[in-house]
Amino acid sequence: MLELKLVEVKKPEDVNIILGQSHFIKTVEDIYEALVNNVPGIKFGLAFAESSGACKVRSEGNDANLKSLAIENCLNISAGHSFIILLKNAYPINVLNAVKNIPEVCTIYCATSNPVKVIIADSPDGCGILGVIDGLRPKGVENASDVAWRKEFLRSIGYKL
Repeated sequence: MLELKLVEVKKPEDVNIILGQSHFIKTVEDIYEALVNNVPGIKFGLAFAESSGACKVRSEGNDANLKSLAIENCLNISAGHSFIILLKNAYPINVLNAVKNIPEVCTIYCATSNPVKVIIADSPDGCGILGVIDGLRPKGVENASDVAWRKEFLRSIGYKL
Protein backbone atom coordinates (compact mmCIF):
# COMPACT_ATOMS: atom_id res chain seq x y z
CA MET A 1 0.00 0.00 0.00
CA LEU A 2 1.29 3.45 -0.90
CA GLU A 3 -0.14 6.65 0.55
CA LEU A 4 0.55 10.16 -0.75
CA LYS A 5 0.99 12.87 1.87
CA LEU A 6 1.60 16.59 1.81
CA VAL A 7 3.91 17.86 4.56
CA GLU A 8 4.26 21.59 5.17
CA VAL A 9 7.75 22.80 6.12
CA LYS A 10 7.60 24.85 9.31
CA LYS A 11 9.80 27.95 9.29
CA PRO A 12 9.78 31.62 10.24
CA GLU A 13 9.13 34.00 7.34
CA ASP A 14 12.71 35.35 7.39
CA VAL A 15 14.32 31.91 7.12
CA ASN A 16 15.41 30.22 3.88
CA ILE A 17 15.55 26.47 3.42
CA ILE A 18 17.41 23.96 1.31
CA LEU A 19 15.81 20.52 1.03
CA GLY A 20 17.75 17.67 -0.50
CA GLN A 21 18.77 14.05 -0.49
CA SER A 22 22.10 12.56 0.47
CA HIS A 23 23.39 9.06 1.11
CA PHE A 24 25.93 8.89 3.92
CA ILE A 25 26.12 9.40 7.69
CA LYS A 26 28.77 12.13 7.38
CA THR A 27 26.32 14.42 5.57
CA VAL A 28 25.71 16.62 8.63
CA GLU A 29 29.41 17.25 9.19
CA ASP A 30 30.08 17.97 5.53
CA ILE A 31 27.12 20.34 5.17
CA TYR A 32 28.11 22.11 8.42
CA GLU A 33 31.63 22.71 7.05
CA ALA A 34 30.33 23.88 3.67
CA LEU A 35 28.02 26.43 5.29
CA VAL A 36 30.48 27.96 7.77
CA ASN A 37 33.30 28.00 5.21
CA ASN A 38 31.24 29.91 2.63
CA VAL A 39 29.39 32.59 4.63
CA PRO A 40 30.90 34.21 7.71
CA GLY A 41 28.16 34.95 10.22
CA ILE A 42 25.68 32.46 8.77
CA LYS A 43 23.15 31.05 11.23
CA PHE A 44 21.65 27.64 10.51
CA GLY A 45 20.28 24.35 11.67
CA LEU A 46 20.31 21.16 9.67
CA ALA A 47 18.96 17.65 10.03
CA PHE A 48 19.52 14.45 8.05
CA ALA A 49 17.32 11.34 8.15
CA GLU A 50 19.51 8.26 8.18
CA SER A 51 17.77 5.40 6.35
CA SER A 52 19.72 2.33 7.43
CA GLY A 53 21.36 1.04 10.58
CA ALA A 54 20.05 2.99 13.57
CA CYS A 55 17.81 5.16 11.30
CA LYS A 56 18.37 8.27 13.43
CA VAL A 57 17.88 11.91 12.59
CA ARG A 58 21.39 13.37 12.68
CA SER A 59 21.64 17.12 13.29
CA GLU A 60 24.08 20.01 13.56
CA GLY A 61 23.94 23.79 13.48
CA ASN A 62 25.05 26.96 15.18
CA ASP A 63 21.58 28.27 16.04
CA ALA A 64 19.66 26.21 18.61
CA ASN A 65 16.21 27.31 17.41
CA LEU A 66 16.95 26.59 13.74
CA LYS A 67 18.52 23.25 14.66
CA SER A 68 15.43 22.27 16.66
CA LEU A 69 13.15 23.32 13.81
CA ALA A 70 15.26 21.39 11.29
CA ILE A 71 14.89 18.26 13.43
CA GLU A 72 11.12 18.77 13.68
CA ASN A 73 10.78 19.20 9.91
CA CYS A 74 13.01 16.20 9.20
CA LEU A 75 10.87 14.02 11.47
CA ASN A 76 7.67 15.33 9.84
CA ILE A 77 8.98 14.66 6.32
CA SER A 78 10.35 11.30 7.50
CA ALA A 79 11.97 10.40 4.16
CA GLY A 80 15.12 8.34 4.26
CA HIS A 81 18.35 10.11 3.38
CA SER A 82 16.61 13.49 3.14
CA PHE A 83 18.16 16.58 4.68
CA ILE A 84 16.87 20.04 5.45
CA ILE A 85 18.88 23.19 6.13
CA LEU A 86 17.29 26.30 7.67
CA LEU A 87 19.33 29.48 7.01
CA LYS A 88 19.55 32.98 8.46
CA ASN A 89 22.02 35.75 7.59
CA ALA A 90 22.51 34.17 4.15
CA TYR A 91 20.60 33.20 1.06
CA PRO A 92 20.64 29.72 -0.53
CA ILE A 93 22.50 31.23 -3.52
CA ASN A 94 25.45 31.89 -1.15
CA VAL A 95 25.89 28.20 -0.26
CA LEU A 96 24.00 26.14 -2.84
CA ASN A 97 26.96 25.24 -5.05
CA ALA A 98 29.02 24.29 -1.99
CA VAL A 99 26.21 21.99 -0.80
CA LYS A 100 25.70 20.49 -4.27
CA ASN A 101 29.44 19.79 -4.50
CA ILE A 102 29.46 17.63 -1.36
CA PRO A 103 30.19 14.14 -2.74
CA GLU A 104 27.32 12.40 -0.97
CA VAL A 105 24.64 14.97 -1.91
CA CYS A 106 22.43 13.40 -4.62
CA THR A 107 19.58 15.86 -5.17
CA ILE A 108 18.38 19.32 -4.23
CA TYR A 109 14.58 19.54 -4.24
CA CYS A 110 14.35 23.25 -3.48
CA ALA A 111 16.22 26.26 -2.11
CA THR A 112 13.80 29.01 -1.16
CA SER A 113 12.32 31.41 1.35
CA ASN A 114 8.80 30.63 0.11
CA PRO A 115 6.30 28.47 1.95
CA VAL A 116 7.10 24.85 1.00
CA LYS A 117 5.01 21.72 0.96
CA VAL A 118 6.73 18.38 0.42
CA ILE A 119 4.94 15.64 -1.53
CA ILE A 120 5.67 12.34 0.21
CA ALA A 121 5.08 8.74 -0.85
CA ASP A 122 4.58 6.70 2.33
CA SER A 123 4.99 2.91 2.17
CA PRO A 124 5.04 0.32 4.95
CA ASP A 125 8.87 0.35 4.87
CA GLY A 126 9.59 4.05 4.54
CA CYS A 127 8.88 7.39 2.91
CA GLY A 128 10.28 9.13 -0.14
CA ILE A 129 10.10 12.67 -1.47
CA LEU A 130 8.31 12.88 -4.83
CA GLY A 131 8.69 16.64 -5.15
CA VAL A 132 7.86 19.98 -3.60
CA ILE A 133 5.38 22.79 -3.95
CA ASP A 134 7.51 25.94 -3.68
CA GLY A 135 5.48 29.10 -3.13
CA LEU A 136 2.38 30.18 -5.03
CA ARG A 137 1.02 30.07 -8.59
CA PRO A 138 2.07 32.77 -11.09
CA LYS A 139 -0.31 35.74 -11.19
CA GLY A 140 0.58 36.94 -14.69
CA VAL A 141 3.54 38.10 -16.74
CA GLU A 142 5.75 40.95 -15.55
CA ASN A 143 5.28 44.36 -17.13
CA ALA A 144 7.68 47.31 -17.34
CA SER A 145 7.06 48.42 -13.73
CA ASP A 146 7.59 44.83 -12.52
CA VAL A 147 10.91 44.70 -14.38
CA ALA A 148 11.96 47.99 -12.77
CA TRP A 149 10.99 46.63 -9.31
CA ARG A 150 12.98 43.39 -9.91
CA LYS A 151 16.09 45.29 -10.98
CA GLU A 152 15.86 47.69 -8.01
CA PHE A 153 15.28 44.81 -5.58
CA LEU A 154 18.38 42.92 -6.77
CA ARG A 155 20.46 46.06 -6.33
CA SER A 156 19.00 46.80 -2.91
CA ILE A 157 20.11 43.39 -1.60
CA GLY A 158 23.56 43.71 -3.19
CA TYR A 159 23.31 41.21 -6.05
CA LYS A 160 23.69 43.70 -8.89
CA LEU A 161 25.61 46.95 -9.32
